[in-house]
Amino acid sequence: MPRPRKYRKVCCLPQSDLYGPINGIVDDTKMIYMTVEEYETIRLIDLEGLTQEECAERMQVARTTVQKISNDARGKIAESLVNGYILRIEGGNYQLYGENERIYGCGRCRRDHCRRRCVADLPREKDTKII
Repeated sequence: MPRPRKYRKVCCLPQSDLYGPINGIVDDTKMIYMTVEEYETIRLIDLEGLTQEECAERMQVARTTVQKISNDARGKIAESLVNGYILRIEGGNYQLYGENERIYGCGRCRRDHCRRRCVADLPREKDTKII
C-alpha cells in the first residue's frame, strides 16, 4: 500500500497565476508550470526572508523537502526569465491554512493585507487632528 501524500500548507494563492514577456504569445510549448507550493517557498524564503527551517515549519514539512521545492522553483524562474518563457502557477500538493491556523500566516500575504485594509477602512469614532 503506498504511503499517503502529505499536503504542504500554503497561506494564500497567488493574485496572478500567469507571468511572462509582455509581447509574448501564449504558447503551451513555451510555458513553464510552477506549483503553488513552489510559489509559497519563494514567497516565504525570498520575499519574507525566512530560513528554510522557518519555511518548513510554516508549510509543515521537512526542511529537506523545502530545500528541494525551493531549488526546483528557482530553476523554473531562471528558465522563464532567461529563455522568455511564460510561467504559470497552478496545481500541486497543498492545502490552504484554515481560519483556526492563522497563527502560521504571514504579514505580507494578500489574506492579511485584505484583513488589515478592511479594518483600516472602518470609520473612526473620533478623528484627531495634529496641530
